[in-house]
Amino acid sequence: MDLTRRASGIVLHPSSLPGPHGIGDLGVEARRFVDWLARAGQSLWQMLPVNPIGPGNSPYQCPSAFAGSGLMVALAPLVDAGWLDAAALADPPAFDDARVDYGAVIPWRWARLVQAAVGFFEHAGAADRADFAAWQAAQASWLDDWALFAALKDEHGGQPWWHWPAPLARRDPGALQAARTRLADGVAMHRFVQWCFDRQMTALHRHARSRGVHLMGDLPIFVAHDSADVWARPDLYWLGDDHQPTVVAGCPPDGYSPEGQRWGNPLYRWDRMQAEGFGWWIARLRRALTQADVLRIDHFRGFAGYWEVPAGSPTARDGRWQASPGMALFTATEQALGRLPIVAEDLGTITPDVITLRDHFGFPGMRIVQEAFSRDASHDFLPHHHVPACLAYSSTHDSDTALGWWQNAPAAHRAFAAEYLQAGGPGGTGDGHDVPLALIRAASRSVANLALFPLQDVLALDGSHRMNLPGSGQGHWGWRFHWGMVGDDVAPTLAHIAAVTGRGPFIAPVAPP
Repeated sequence: MDLTRRASGIVLHPSSLPGPHGIGDLGVEARRFVDWLARAGQSLWQMLPVNPIGPGNSPYQCPSAFAGSGLMVALAPLVDAGWLDAAALADPPAFDDARVDYGAVIPWRWARLVQAAVGFFEHAGAADRADFAAWQAAQASWLDDWALFAALKDEHGGQPWWHWPAPLARRDPGALQAARTRLADGVAMHRFVQWCFDRQMTALHRHARSRGVHLMGDLPIFVAHDSADVWARPDLYWLGDDHQPTVVAGCPPDGYSPEGQRWGNPLYRWDRMQAEGFGWWIARLRRALTQADVLRIDHFRGFAGYWEVPAGSPTARDGRWQASPGMALFTATEQALGRLPIVAEDLGTITPDVITLRDHFGFPGMRIVQEAFSRDASHDFLPHHHVPACLAYSSTHDSDTALGWWQNAPAAHRAFAAEYLQAGGPGGTGDGHDVPLALIRAASRSVANLALFPLQDVLALDGSHRMNLPGSGQGHWGWRFHWGMVGDDVAPTLAHIAAVTGRGPFIAPVAPP
């Protein structure tokens, strides 16, 4: 995708899609959403990470930087293929259509994935078996470790890998071979699930392209400690002999967090990654670009310098800045993969070296319009300060919805926003029902080449519909919508805004809402 052309789109994780099986997936509703985006004049669909979820059901604490989420595998196509008995889907539990109940959804869906795997290995035809075999060979560099890791996690009740028997934790070759033999069925099942994910993701990607919609992926900069990535290559991370990190990732104290933020992810041994020509990163980006046309990289500033926190420190206050080889990294990845369609999440403590790195490779940064009204007219996030090489958001998955923000913002912020947006009533005293659309219009009118809006803002939903509350740990990542929430006027309104701001095709004028 050409990131220098004007475009707009919607932020929505596939898990938030409608559907009868407890969580959104890559099936028919995903294609329906693509079709709706096309009718709405939108050419971008930004997803959150599509890897397996981690602690707190977060897609940003993935147990693999390469594997796809089995929860996103649509089940109906497995029935159509003859691998899953239709009776398995005939009477699903009464899942909540407004939120994902992970405690109920995970065992129910995985039981059916296991049944489908058994059905495949018993009944699949020659063509499907050949396709599966070829795919496994092509993906072996990450698939072999992931499938064994996942099967071992199952065997050990989900315990982190450093609590496994020592020969497995330290990857003794004999212990690994014995595990492959002992867990052959489980390893094969996890391989099958990944194949299904890739087939469905590829089909969705192909359908989106046919409708003029580009998929935008999301890559967390760091990986989880309890991940196949760290277990498979512990030498690439700052770990002690006990497999525990000696230093962890975080960010320094600021006005929002007096103690800083201690994320806890193990930190890369950049020296060793660079000695290998950044092969791990090249492989990660190559795989991500098979699933998306654009990649948003979370915490981009960490490629210029990262906040290193001693593992024993309970907060991030005792951390220090360490340099990262971002210039060498992206030079190597561009040499291997060509010019990269990357959007840099450049929020937080941004220093000149971050800007130099971002601009050297032509990566657009981010501006969040919702956050622009906390100061005065000098705030960089106000649309009149935007630049073409950036992505303007109305809000993000980590922030409150536009309406929720309005309902909880200080009076002075609402008054400023009301004057700037010409919404929210005199002096910001209105109920804010018109504020989400005003923020969408403001982001769309910006000179920023790209503009994105969470679906919650498009639907003018309050803060009870937000996707995440950073630092809260539990109770998030579960929001879902249903088509009854999407009025008939929503797509035409978005299409009109996109057309008049140069982000979508021309359409006949419609009356303003």
